[in-house]
Amino acid sequence: MSTRERDQVRALYSFPHKIGAGRICYTAWHQVAGTAEAGARMTVFPGVVHRALPVGVAVKPTLARGRWRIPYRALGRVKALALHDRIVARRLAKMAAEIDVVHTWPLGALETLRTARSLGIPTVLERPNAHTAFAYAVVREECERLGVALPDDHEHAYNETILRKEEQEYELADFLLCPSEFTAKTFLDRGYPAEKLLRHFYGYDETTFFPPAQRAPRGEGLTMLFVGVAAVRKGLHFALEAWRRSPASEHGKFLIAGDFLPAYRERLAELLDHPSIEVLGHRDDVADLMRTSDAFVLPTIEEGFGLVCTEALACGAVPLVSEACTEICQHEVNALVHPIADVDTLTAHITRLHEDTQLLESLRAAGLRTAPEVTWATAGQRLRELYEAAAAAGAQRRLAA
Repeated sequence: MSTRERDQVRALYSFPHKIGAGRICYTAWHQVAGTAEAGARMTVFPGVVHRALPVGVAVKPTLARGRWRIPYRALGRVKALALHDRIVARRLAKMAAEIDVVHTWPLGALETLRTARSLGIPTVLERPNAHTAFAYAVVREECERLGVALPDDHEHAYNETILRKEEQEYELADFLLCPSEFTAKTFLDRGYPAEKLLRHFYGYDETTFFPPAQRAPRGEGLTMLFVGVAAVRKGLHFALEAWRRSPASEHGKFLIAGDFLPAYRERLAELLDHPSIEVLGHRDDVADLMRTSDAFVLPTIEEGFGLVCTEALACGAVPLVSEACTEICQHEVNALVHPIADVDTLTAHITRLHEDTQLLESLRAAGLRTAPEVTWATAGQRLRELYEAAAAAGAQRRLAA
């Protein structure tokens, strides 16, 4: 073994879903690839591999072998994640001497965390969203205010069993990986010690998200874009109300790219009925939409990081976001940031960009300067540093025992 290999932190990365697919599966893939590129030795146990990981990353799925897969839907999501967890825990027990730190994801971590603790291996638990009790509460409150019922199986519909299991995972993990100050605060507010919360961030893929070689002259009106699953949590209703109030709606365009929760779309029908608003549905050309938009809006009421915010920055679309989004979006530096649910302020921000071309260009330029600092490569470097810190803390703990 070379000196470089001996110096590399050795991480077991347990991801109970289809790594490389959409949403958090996309995040996990880039997280692994970026951290391996940054010098960590990654051993990855995903449920299923949807997209092959880079050469040099050791990968062994738990719920698939060759073309054979255990179907998540047939087994039930919670049971499938628990099965993954048991398999990883058994594997960890056999390879303890080869691992410095264990990285787990929610609902697929409990047995793995217990095994790691018994072996004296430090653990980190990914927190892609805020504390689940907080998320349940704020989403339920807003749904009740709007009169929108969530399906029982919706990820933000209150589920006591899931909440209790996640809270057990929070307690067992040595550290919680929080991708934003907003996420960290929801744990601090519930009494978790600051030293348990490790701050990192998610990146963006600069091969996909980049500014246009030459931006077309702006037309008469502002083009604003929303991207994501249109559910109550994302606050699209606030954006629609603000847009309709703003003079930007007289000559501009508000593009909405993403699938709707059916009950939510029905509730928003009247707000959506305006000639300046275009509902595009699910799109695979999000980067192109961002490149041709002036602004990107995300008035979310609860968030883990808001990955689309950094993607928009990198494409030159100015973020109009709530305080729940990543602090990479800095008010009046590279974005305009409003308090959660503050339609008046969001309306004013839309109007400012509509009326002040110089402000729009200044924020856009600052965003493009920010973007290189938040790629998946830089996110991987940060995560490798946190692995090393966790491993060092574990070594000190063993010496003190």
